[in-house]
Formats: sequence, structure tokens, C-alpha cells
Amino acid sequence: MFVYGTLKRGFPNHHYMDGAAYLGDARTVDAYPLVVGGRWFTPYLIPERGSGHRVKGELWEVPQNLMPALDELESVHLPTGYRRALVPVVVDASASPAEAWAYFRKREHIAIVHTGNLEDYQDRRYTAAADRGV
Repeated sequence: MFVYGTLKRGFPNHHYMDGAAYLGDARTVDAYPLVVGGRWFTPYLIPERGSGHRVKGELWEVPQNLMPALDELESVHLPTGYRRALVPVVVDASASPAEAWAYFRKREHIAIVHTGNLEDYQDRRYTAAADRGV
């Protein structure tokens, strides 16, 4: 699994990765738009290959039993939620790409975009679901 936002180490949703094995820092082979948007300042990787940047993130080996919780977090069951897709990534200091799952959200499903295209998500304005008070 390639994670680029709140699932990374040190971010609010990282606890969902408990039981997964960190394989290293990674970067997408292709450029994609990565933006912060929406009411909760959520990071979104947009499936528009060739625009944006080669996105920095982390590569994780995720056991199958963790995938349903990750899919639920990313709302893949909703028509406007994220979609999981395979993308080629390279682990830093490695020349050979590997295929990894990544969560994408279509641009038309992002109500407000707060940033331009990012290379590395470091924004700290995200509000986790438990802290939203709704």
C-alpha cells in the first residue's frame, strides 16, 4: 500500500496501519495531483496521471485482514468516495518500481480545494473523524 496522507507515520490516521509492515519511503513513478481539500482539510490524490508531481509517501505491506478497515476509512463504498488502484512506485534508493495500492478521489468529488498540487503532504489542518463533533 502506498500512503501519502493521514495514514503516514506521525499523522492522525496512522493507527489504521497497526499490523502492517513499513517497507520504506517511496515516490510514485508518474506524476499525480495531490491536494488538500474539503471541510476537514483532507489530502486527496487525484487520478490524473501526468499532471502534478511524483508524489512522496510511504510503502507498506498490509495484511489482507486490514484492507476492509482501510477501505471503510476511505469510503470506497460510497459513489463519491476514494477508489483503490494499483500504481507503480519506487522505494527511495531503489531503481526498480513495484506496484502498490493507492487511494484516489476524483476531482469532481472534492468540494473545495485549499492548496495547489503538492509533492509531499505535510499539512496539519486535517480533522480526524473522531474530532469532528458531527
